[in-house]
Amino acid sequence: MDRNKVVQCFKRLQNGNDVRGVAVATPTEGRTLSAGCVSFIAAAFAGYVAQKTGKSPESLRIGVGHDSRISASELMDACFVGLGNTNVFDCGLISTPAMFQSTVLACSDFDGAIMLTASHLPFHRNGMKFFTKDGALNKADLSVMLENAADLCCRYGAIDDDALVTAERFKTGDRQPQSFDMVGGYCAHMRDLIQRAVNAEDYEHPLAGLHIIEDAGNGAAGFFATHILQPLGADISGSVYLDPDGHFPNHVPNPEDAAAMAAAQKATLNARADLGVIFDCDGDRGAVVFSDGTEVNRNVLIALLATIVAEKSPGSTIVTDSVTSDELAAYLEKHLGMKHLRYKRGYKNVIDKAVDLNKNGELCELAIETSGHGAFKENYFSDDGAYIATVIICKMAQLRKSGRRIEDLIESLEHPAESREIRFKIGAPDFVSYGKSVLEAFGQFAAGDARFHIVEPNYEGIRIRFDDDEVKGWMLLRMSLHDPAMPMNVEAKAIGGVDIILGRLQPFFDRFDQLVRTDG
Repeated sequence: MDRNKVVQCFKRLQNGNDVRGVAVATPTEGRTLSAGCVSFIAAAFAGYVAQKTGKSPESLRIGVGHDSRISASELMDACFVGLGNTNVFDCGLISTPAMFQSTVLACSDFDGAIMLTASHLPFHRNGMKFFTKDGALNKADLSVMLENAADLCCRYGAIDDDALVTAERFKTGDRQPQSFDMVGGYCAHMRDLIQRAVNAEDYEHPLAGLHIIEDAGNGAAGFFATHILQPLGADISGSVYLDPDGHFPNHVPNPEDAAAMAAAQKATLNARADLGVIFDCDGDRGAVVFSDGTEVNRNVLIALLATIVAEKSPGSTIVTDSVTSDELAAYLEKHLGMKHLRYKRGYKNVIDKAVDLNKNGELCELAIETSGHGAFKENYFSDDGAYIATVIICKMAQLRKSGRRIEDLIESLEHPAESREIRFKIGAPDFVSYGKSVLEAFGQFAAGDARFHIVEPNYEGIRIRFDDDEVKGWMLLRMSLHDPAMPMNVEAKAIGGVDIILGRLQPFFDRFDQLVRTDG
């Protein structure tokens, strides 16, 4: 078997620090993530955990969970084949953050955990996320692990003409998976957090009198309403799409999606709820809706969480991704007195930077991407949509004691008048090199125009500030994290400003025939 071909088969499944692929073939997409692939990757993960912990594979405790995707059952069985010489636990339908918590909570104390999910991607896709007690696997470790999986395939597997991997003669052991109620353990942990944070007179029911609805998007996190909020006294009537359905019949489970957020807003208003919460399919991203239907997402969500953090840790650093607004930066730094580090896109980049800062003596309590991935130092820097919602709900319950509203916390936050994201598809075969050349040329173009103020420091792409009589705003041109594309974000402080900025940029983009604007 051609090892290079097999390695390519596995490496194409890497998406940052996750595995992603097509698990169910469609008329337009062939299958790329087979059961064989999953078996070998799971076995390689067991090897990785054994090496990391110094334990023998036979003594390892590894949990496996899944979201609501239709391919979950087949891929779970494939995981169990690869983990057959470990103590493997079937955690069933669960959220990604709960699977990370399975490695740190005493009730489970797993050495490692695998979550089968593809987050908000379409129903026919699936993937794998990996955790140890130190958090999610990083990109470099996953790359090595996939090479080890490819080596196992070369020894015990086969690869067909369509580059699908099958496991032949492969069995790591005869141990059967044991059922484990990790949802129950995670929910008990979350309920305890809320009870202690609110410290209500009725300690067992700190959310009594609050009406909170959830839109789970038919993903895995519907238990947040039924197993956490309701037992603590909250009224959850009016919650929608709590039942798991891997076809996602109502809307894409994605807090960034306009239709998904509109559904959460509608449910909140229809129920006349005090708050609405919405999660993605595997529960690691979240957003909320105020009682009047206001969407609390992206910059607004960051501002709200930072306000809560600032009360406990004044002056600490907030790490965000690169596309946050100037208005948010001013709010964090001038209104809250916090430090703001605008870093790279990619939730793992943001989280890793926050961890780094703390290691180097700079207090950073919150790392959050505009996508809704938010991670708190106090929660092991695990990006957890339910934890985000819990922080907000606890603050609501505390404010209610003095007759205040959660909305009042961010009433001084200003917003851009216009905001737009534009994507350019790169047609060149070597899109990475082409994209770098575009950015280099753009830097020279901007430096030659006195109206363009290059922002420094800047950690991703090129960010320009505009501050003249005609327009005030900013733009950022960068490479996509994974795709042959260049996203460009533009914001302006007055209506019509985005078009003025785009007009100034057009002469530059006219020079590049391999950049095709795909947003119309």
